[in-house]
Amino acid sequence: MKLHIWHETRYDYSAPLTYALQSLCLTPQASAHQTVFHWTLTAPGPLFARHDGYGNLAHTWTLSTRARSGVVSAQGTVETHASSCLVDPFVPPQLYLRPTALTTPDPALSELGRVAAAAAGPDRDGAWALTLAREILQRVPYRAQVTTVLTTAAEALALQGGVCQDHAHIFVAACRAHGLPARYVSGYFHAPDALHLASHAWADVCIDVPNGLWLSVDVTHACLMDERHVRLAVGPDYTACAPIRGIREGGGEESMKVDIQIRQPLPPSSRQLQQAAPKHFAPA
Repeated sequence: MKLHIWHETRYDYSAPLTYALQSLCLTPQASAHQTVFHWTLTAPGPLFARHDGYGNLAHTWTLSTRARSGVVSAQGTVETHASSCLVDPFVPPQLYLRPTALTTPDPALSELGRVAAAAAGPDRDGAWALTLAREILQRVPYRAQVTTVLTTAAEALALQGGVCQDHAHIFVAACRAHGLPARYVSGYFHAPDALHLASHAWADVCIDVPNGLWLSVDVTHACLMDERHVRLAVGPDYTACAPIRGIREGGGEESMKVDIQIRQPLPPSSRQLQQAAPKHFAPA
């Protein structure tokens, strides 16, 4: 599936911003699952690219002049191939056995993953992983505004409600509790009838440690990664691969508006709509 993606984050401040430093994990990379045709990233300051310790293509920028607003924009075209298994030969899977502040397992999380872990194996159909995903959804149905980005997996399980980030953290924590390397995935999800899920999160679990083979599981939709998913970054949890993170000085009160639009290409016969499309996807 070929997808056009436009992602804009606009910041406004009540007082002049005197300094800002941000790290952006907003650039998809080519893999067996996706082909990146083109991608552009813009920010209020010059961008410096690097590959971080998890293999993500990250960018940093700094602002040292006074400003009251700013825009970070990412856009491009990606074709997905619905490959739910990916090989990562660069980062040892054992790195993803370490607990983090957001994924530290407790007895409830350990018990949640016990049955699924006992059935885990190198099978690519992921039957055991989907069983775990469905169990998580039954206990933690999708409910917005119940949790925050700082809510831990244990807290979300106890609250019995959460969003895709919480589902991914719970899955990761339950797997790690039983010696299965697992990691958090950030990206996009194309579902015209569920626009609030355009920015999405799911999980990878390593099903073949010696060969670095990972199975990608979307807990929120109880499915394996398919053509609706576009991968951006991976990490031990959300904080390690958040799309945008940083620090600032000054600025007073901050307001932030995020707009994400994902569309499939228009048919060649729709000439009039094709002419209008660039205006729709160009950053403001």
